[in-house]
Formats: sequence, C-alpha cells, structure tokens
Amino acid sequence: MRLCSIASGSSGNCIYVGDDNTHLLVDTGISKKRIDQGLHTLGIKGEEIEGILITHEHIDHIQGLGVFSRKYEVPIYATGGTIEGIKCTNSIGRMPEGLLHEIEVDDEFLLGSLKIQPFAISHDARQPSGYRIEGDNKAVAVATDLGKYDEYTVEHLRELDAVLLEANHDIHMLEVGPYPYPLKRRVMGEKGHLSNELSGRLLCDILHDNLKYVMLGHLSKENNYEELAYETVKLEVSLGDNPYKGEDIPVMVAKRDTVSEIITV
Repeated sequence: MRLCSIASGSSGNCIYVGDDNTHLLVDTGISKKRIDQGLHTLGIKGEEIEGILITHEHIDHIQGLGVFSRKYEVPIYATGGTIEGIKCTNSIGRMPEGLLHEIEVDDEFLLGSLKIQPFAISHDARQPSGYRIEGDNKAVAVATDLGKYDEYTVEHLRELDAVLLEANHDIHMLEVGPYPYPLKRRVMGEKGHLSNELSGRLLCDILHDNLKYVMLGHLSKENNYEELAYETVKLEVSLGDNPYKGEDIPVMVAKRDTVSEIITV
C-alpha cells in the first residue's frame, strides 16, 4: 500500500492512498490541474481514481472536487453532514446524480481491494471524519483537522503501518500571530486543529514497533513551519511515557505545494 501527500496545509489538502489495484484520494482541496499534476508524478491518471473520500466540507478540502469528479466520473464518499455541506458550497457546482455516496462513521466499506474505516473527528464542520484504510494486511490513516483527540481516536489509529497526522500550529506562534482573537480561539478550541505538542502526544499513544512512517500534515502557513513541527513532535515522543525516542521514529513533513515522498508499506 502507498500513501502520498499531493498537497497538505491550511491552503489546500489532497492525499493519495492506494495499492496496485485500487487508487483513492482523500480530499481534493486544490485545483484539478494540481491534482492531475500530482497524480502524474505518481504515474496515475485521473480516470484511474476509483473513489474520493472527503473528510469535511471546508473549502481547503473540497476546492477541486466538483471539476475533478465530474471530469473523471469519480464517486465521492462522505458522511451525510459532509454531503449536505458540499451541496451548499456554490463554487463546487452541481454534482451529477449517482456521484455522491453517503457513508457512516464506524461502518466499514470496501472500495476495490481496500477496506475503508471512517471515524468521527472533532472539528467545526457538519459531520467530519478521518479515514483508516487497510489492504493486504497493511493499514494507513489520514487524521487531520482534529480539535482534540480521545481514546476513541487512539483506537482507530492503533496498529498502523503509516499515518498522516495533523501538526497544525505552534501555540506560541498562534498566540502572538496576526490572526484575530476569535480565530485564535477557534483554532485552539476543541473543534479546531491539533498543535504540534498535541500531535506529538497523540503519536505517543499510537506508537508501536511496526509504525514505519509518520507524515505530519495540515501545517498552518502563518502559525507553524516545517522544522518547528518536526522538532516539537519528536521532542514530545522523547519526553512521553513510552519506550521510544524521537530519533527512533521516521518523521517527515508534508509539503504545502509539492508532492511528498511516496510512502510504501
């Protein structure tokens, strides 16, 4: 199974997950042109995508959804609340009948050779979800836009081989940064985003010997930077109540505007 970030950040998110038989996207928050360019880097054509999993209806996760899915007739999978949010987003345009498929959190379903496990996340959207994807005895997950996490979250992220995990902001940078106070409160709130520190603590809870790859994603352009997220998360692992040290874990940071390294498990 392969995991690759085509784009990840507060300005747009699009993640590829697939194997030799099934190719999926998690979110399409960038233009169709950029999605196509990213897929071309992976040697995949748009018409080969068998499904798009949408985490929630915010524009940085669905910007290119309408154009891409209509062009290649790719089915879209999302919770009922997220589908309503998509329908209410005028910039997406009218979706043809049959492309939108409603799913339920905690109800597994199959797409080609892959098993999809949606799980609820805490974010200020209608009915947001993360995704755990399994195939050929391997498991990866995409977990971003988490205002908080709890044991339920941890349970869905156990025994992974690779994970794309949110490390959105540095708390100090956010506190002294340019955001207006209400927006700062929103980002730091229980329906906002995970800080670097919380990302590291969540990672401590899901670490095990077979977790081979950790990709940090959804970094804020204004309130974080790659080196800070990387070092903070690794420090939290070293300080955490677990047998691992930061240097034991292969951590990478997803780029905002370029395709990441391809993770193969």
